[in-house]
Amino acid sequence: MTNGGGLLPIIALLPFLGALIPGIMIRAGRNACAAFTAVPTIVALAMLATMTPQVMAGEVLTAQITWLPQLGLSASFFLDGLGLMFAFMILGVGLLITLYARFYLSGEDPMGQFYTYLLLFQGAMLGIVISDNILLLLIFWELTSLSSFLLIGYWKHLPEGRQGARMALAVTGSGGLAMIAGMLILGNIAGSYNLTDILQQGDAIRASDWYLPALILILLGAFTKSAQFPFHFWLPHAMAAPTPVSAYLHSATMVKAGVFLMARMWPVLAGTDAWFYIVSITGLVTMVLGALIALFKDDLKALLAFSTVSHLGLLTMLLGFGTEKAAIAAVFHIINHLTFKAALFMTAGIVDHETHTRDIKRLGGLAKFMPITALIGTVAALSMAGIPLFNGFLSKELMLEEAAHTAWYDNHWVVPALATLGALLSVAYSLRFIFHVFAGPARDDYPAKPHDPPFGMYAAPALLCVLVVLIGVMPALATPVVKMAANAVTGTELSFYLKIWHGVTPALIMSIIAVVGGAILLGLHRPLERVWNAAPRPEAKAIFDALMAAAVGLSTRVTEGLHNGAISRYLAIFVAATVAMTWVAFSGGTLSPSTREFLPVAPVAAIGWVLLMAATVLVVFNHRNRFRALVLIGIIGLMISGGFVYLSAPDLALTQISVETVTIMLLLLALHFLPKTTPSESSAGLRLRDGAIAIAAGVGVAALSMAFLMRDFDTISEYHLANSYEGGGGTNVVNVILVDFRGYDTFGEIIVLGIAGLTIFALMEALLNGPASRRLRNTDYSQDRSRDRHPLMMVVATRAMLPIAVMVGVYIFLRGHNQPGGGFVAGLVISIALLMQYMASGFGWTQTRQRFEYHSMIGWGVLVAGITGAAAWLGGAPFLTSIYGYIKLPWIEKFGLGSAFMFDLGVFLTVLGAVMLMLYSLSRIARYAGETVNIEPMDYDPSLKPELKKPEEG
Repeated sequence: MTNGGGLLPIIALLPFLGALIPGIMIRAGRNACAAFTAVPTIVALAMLATMTPQVMAGEVLTAQITWLPQLGLSASFFLDGLGLMFAFMILGVGLLITLYARFYLSGEDPMGQFYTYLLLFQGAMLGIVISDNILLLLIFWELTSLSSFLLIGYWKHLPEGRQGARMALAVTGSGGLAMIAGMLILGNIAGSYNLTDILQQGDAIRASDWYLPALILILLGAFTKSAQFPFHFWLPHAMAAPTPVSAYLHSATMVKAGVFLMARMWPVLAGTDAWFYIVSITGLVTMVLGALIALFKDDLKALLAFSTVSHLGLLTMLLGFGTEKAAIAAVFHIINHLTFKAALFMTAGIVDHETHTRDIKRLGGLAKFMPITALIGTVAALSMAGIPLFNGFLSKELMLEEAAHTAWYDNHWVVPALATLGALLSVAYSLRFIFHVFAGPARDDYPAKPHDPPFGMYAAPALLCVLVVLIGVMPALATPVVKMAANAVTGTELSFYLKIWHGVTPALIMSIIAVVGGAILLGLHRPLERVWNAAPRPEAKAIFDALMAAAVGLSTRVTEGLHNGAISRYLAIFVAATVAMTWVAFSGGTLSPSTREFLPVAPVAAIGWVLLMAATVLVVFNHRNRFRALVLIGIIGLMISGGFVYLSAPDLALTQISVETVTIMLLLLALHFLPKTTPSESSAGLRLRDGAIAIAAGVGVAALSMAFLMRDFDTISEYHLANSYEGGGGTNVVNVILVDFRGYDTFGEIIVLGIAGLTIFALMEALLNGPASRRLRNTDYSQDRSRDRHPLMMVVATRAMLPIAVMVGVYIFLRGHNQPGGGFVAGLVISIALLMQYMASGFGWTQTRQRFEYHSMIGWGVLVAGITGAAAWLGGAPFLTSIYGYIKLPWIEKFGLGSAFMFDLGVFLTVLGAVMLMLYSLSRIARYAGETVNIEPMDYDPSLKPELKKPEEG
């Protein structure tokens, strides 16, 4: 379902599909890899451009792919002004980074891997900004954390890279978990999980009692992603990543995800005191603190990282003000920050790439050797400082103007003063970037001889600097874009014009103070740095490491206390917790009065129940004797089968008896290689505990069953009974459910069964090819072994049984859609016949006559079932919808034929293959244990003949 946004799902998917390209194209060379990596981004940009006129005109384009509408789950996308601006930023800068990375990465760096990670991240960010369903947005949100983890830790050989990646994932991932809770609360308040619906219910959301919890939880996600105080510390440590990653993630995209979220939720969350004070105070503190730390950083990327933290704080503060003019300033600064900060990061990367250092104290005078780089870096830094005729000046003026008119608790000078201080510090560290790196006399002790890079490396930051200047001198160029996005943020139609000169205003005076003060601060940098270094201050990284160490230590103690390797403990905790929670729910619920009377108990049913209980109790007391316990379990299975027959459930009875027989036979094979008894490992106290838990669980299940049986309730069974023939083409409702109504469940179950068979085979491979195989070969199995390993009566009986069983299996298979039976039971029946051949004549003799590979049988079964289900798509029907009809052949009466037949065939093949593969795996142990392979179906082993002794004289 679309409303002009049919291309949106394709745009969201393109980067993920494109992530498959770099790993292939790197074989064709680095240029080919970079070129083909750019293709998905270019195509997505072209598609986005086709929708731009509509969005610029004020339309909101939508697209929806329904998944589970009953649960509100759908792949919904929408594109408004804010989403369009961010999408162009993500794709445009992504294209520039692709070009820049081609020349930045060395030949030793796995470029294909880098571009794969980059496209994965690009797709995740695109998903965030164009998702309509908030659950889908949350998925993309977490994908940004995972893909950024891969990008930050790209240089795996660097310990700081690995640590930075872990820190970023821990902080942003934790915030993401909080945001998930907040978004679910928000969706519950609004009654919808679609943003287009939620954004229309601002008044209802703000009036809800759950508004504040939702606000705090959502802001935790936004603050952690956008590195707001006190979560700001992760961003500088992420600078261990390659510079293209820093330029893309930490200036243009990932760190702005939190800002985007606050802007997106502005219409429904802003406008309250809680929003104003929490968001604006957090932003202002982050702005000043980040700028102060940046001023005293000697590493170029660290300086830029903390300056990014500061500017993100500026954006957060503006959104926190909650006014329309502040929203305009925030949107404008998002664009400006993108241009100058990405250019600055790439400039820092060029300096590092050419001089082999980012230490400002080892630089200086680079303008003489790197004039192009110096020009790019100077223009971008002047914009970051907010100097006139550069775009950063314009949005900084708008910010100061709003700060000048904002009061906290009726105090009108705190916000303007702190905002001016933040701007002053911004000027200081920006001028330091220029003068301490590019100005001054040239040095003769650079780690490497500096020079400008090739065009491919400086082309991207140069283009961004062109935008810096163009917007700075002609702000009208940016007005339509800013208006489009600001309208989407505020939800109203705004009228404004961006211009350079606004007259002598408080903002201009504050700006002059900031520029002059920043220049003075730069001149005093050296003595101030000594004071800064000597001053005691908390170290965020040390606090984070201590918290993580404490969390890991607590987790270790809890884990070691609970997970001691005893499955009895795990089961006891699980069952006891389940019983406790069920009891709370059961006792606290509103249980309606019973509506049904007890039915009379027939003598047969009473006898069966007594036998079932007796066998169950005997299992408890005889569980240490393996064979005896197995016999009792078989009795229990037979009694359950009889119960199904008594309750008129022939399909269940047939399935139960077949499963029971196969299971007992396989267990008998396994018991051949195990001791007769198990050791007693539990103390009397543990047995008493386990018994009490088991009784409580049993009583609870009985009470729950009784509660259901004593009351009327609606079930879906009436629908199945009414539509079995019309909808599924069969009169056996159970089979129709399995192959049609709930065919997807059955498909999943046969996959699990096939995996179980393959897993057992893999375990046996490891067992027989590992150290255990030597113990198997050295075990003496000659004791208690019959001379006649394959008794005549058993061999003859199984030979007669095989063709009959196959015929019965085929009959059960064919009748399953209309009478009790089906592929599952037929597979078990034929499995029993084949199992008996192995038991009668031995593994070797039977295996030599095998004509079908069991592994292939499982594969073919799943494939046939899957193809049958997918074939329904060709007719526009859901997966595994049955197609049936009636056929009349000459000399044969009319009969029904449906696609469920082929699905049942897949079930049959998978069941037969899985069971026989399990048997094959268990039987192989006998060969490793020294059992000889007989040639004939019946044989006589002379080595087992007892020695004859003469009778003693007497």
